[in-house]
Amino acid sequence: MALSDDDLDRYARHIVLREIGGPGQRRLREARVLCIGAGGLGAPVLMYLAAAGVGTLGVVDDDVVDLSNLQRQVIHATGAIGTAKTASAAEAIGRVNPGVSVVEHSLRLTPENAAEIIGGYDLVCDGSDNFDTRYLVNRACARAGVPLVAGAIGQWDGQLSVYDPAQGGPCYSCVFPQAPAEGLAPSCAEAGVVGALPGVIGSLMAMEVIKHVCRAGETLVGRLMVYDALAAETRTLTVRRDAGCGVCGDG
Repeated sequence: MALSDDDLDRYARHIVLREIGGPGQRRLREARVLCIGAGGLGAPVLMYLAAAGVGTLGVVDDDVVDLSNLQRQVIHATGAIGTAKTASAAEAIGRVNPGVSVVEHSLRLTPENAAEIIGGYDLVCDGSDNFDTRYLVNRACARAGVPLVAGAIGQWDGQLSVYDPAQGGPCYSCVFPQAPAEGLAPSCAEAGVVGALPGVIGSLMAMEVIKHVCRAGETLVGRLMVYDALAAETRTLTVRRDAGCGVCGDG
């Protein structure tokens, strides 16, 4: 379906980019992207993908908006305190771009529902804040052949990569085969996090989605980007698929 006159105006700065153009913008409109978490990382992911014109955005979160969230979870407003994060996110997305369809999954992802939910999308962004969910999402994505953009943050540091074993890259478990020992990776509630950090990492996650959907440039498949805000330094490390991985390996 051709882009409308309103689309041509709204996405004009995309369309003039030779790497996106009209074909790329139509791919964005047809894309179905699932975001795990509508918190610190999910907020910028959802806002920028909505603004970019991704046609369908799914949001998984079973939490409600709390006052302590507002220091960094910029998709939520003070008036949304006490409401479901999925509903608050959907309302904000509607204000940014009413042409985007939002699917609210107001639940916790479990081994029983992960495959069915993830199987309905073309790509998944994981902004969850615990390792159980990260490993669960990774397993479901690897089995469904769905690319996974995963980010993580803590205090002043962040990281992200694109995990796509169907295209020869590693999965999350190849790079992080087991969760760190208890106490070595405290939550943001325990250790703190600077409010702008999830904005940096979440925006980079949204960029990886846009590049993947539009087939533009090189994504972070096979590479792990690490950001140190205090040092104002970014490093990119090469990561490889593990043939013996219990999730995506040859066995």
